[in-house]
Amino acid sequence: MRALFVGLASFVFPGFGSGVVGRARAMAVWIAAVAVIGLASAISVWFLPLFIVLRLASAIDGFRTMQVAGRSGARLQWIEGLIAIGATIAIQLALRFLVVEAYRIPSSAMVPTFAVGDHILAEKLSLHWGTPARGDVIVFRQPCEPDRDYIKRVIALPGETIEIRCNVVYVGGAALAWRLVEGDSCTYDDYDEANEKWYPRQCSEYSETNDGHTYHVYHDPDRPMRDERERTGAPLRADRKDFPLVDGARVPPSCASDGSFGARGDVRTSNQQTGSIVETKPAAGPCERQLHYVVPAGHVFVLGDSRANSNDSRYWGAVPIENIRGRAIGIWWGGGKSGMSLQRFGAID
Repeated sequence: MRALFVGLASFVFPGFGSGVVGRARAMAVWIAAVAVIGLASAISVWFLPLFIVLRLASAIDGFRTMQVAGRSGARLQWIEGLIAIGATIAIQLALRFLVVEAYRIPSSAMVPTFAVGDHILAEKLSLHWGTPARGDVIVFRQPCEPDRDYIKRVIALPGETIEIRCNVVYVGGAALAWRLVEGDSCTYDDYDEANEKWYPRQCSEYSETNDGHTYHVYHDPDRPMRDERERTGAPLRADRKDFPLVDGARVPPSCASDGSFGARGDVRTSNQQTGSIVETKPAAGPCERQLHYVVPAGHVFVLGDSRANSNDSRYWGAVPIENIRGRAIGIWWGGGKSGMSLQRFGAID
């Protein structure tokens, strides 16, 4: 029974079994392996299964080592076992706060990249030496609700301009490359949290390329029809998801200007800076570039991949770089309507 206990403890705290029998060097190797694999998981989610392999190997080693020690009557070193436990906990906490952290996706704003209920890893190391690149998916403290974490894709960087006309995104005056992937047959499962049920939503699926990142986005199901009307020169109206909107007061989006946050008081403590809106072509056609937003210094502009169903920088403004908590690197446990599974395990672009 004692060998079984040490084996189980070694699974949770690699190196525990080696420490208990006085093998301090072997204990240090197990603990160092925890740190190395943790650092590696910040590079790719595919290193994460090595944690399971490491723990299983540690459990087997701890069980066998304890059996041998029991037969030989060796004196047990429980203090060193406690050191292994403390060191493992300290390393895991350091990895979580400084290197990589797990998050759960609460909504469909990032489909098809992430489904509702996906569990993801976000690495933090790259934030120490640079700004996220365009196309990166980031986890950040929402500037209007600092106690909530959001996840979106970086579209424009500090000082860059962004404009969306007829669902086409322009960064620095150049359109992001796009193509239709799936038209009227596109559907996905969304979750109604209030009624606790899943329901299908129609969509249109496109691929988009930004600074070397190619990813898929969902628009409303009518976008392919609008694309065809534009191609044939038929009359068009501005899309309700265009940005900045031509009609209205042309106030730059911010926490203060978004009515959904204005009554909560959180916006008074926001560290968000307001960008500016610049008109470039008066009386332009609905799909022509005519009015763009300038991202303020020290901020990034973010969009959800579900462009027709995302609460993002189009409505409450840019994200302060200091609010960014990590860069999403992959799914470690999938969610969605089918429930928890490993079928969606893997890296993202």
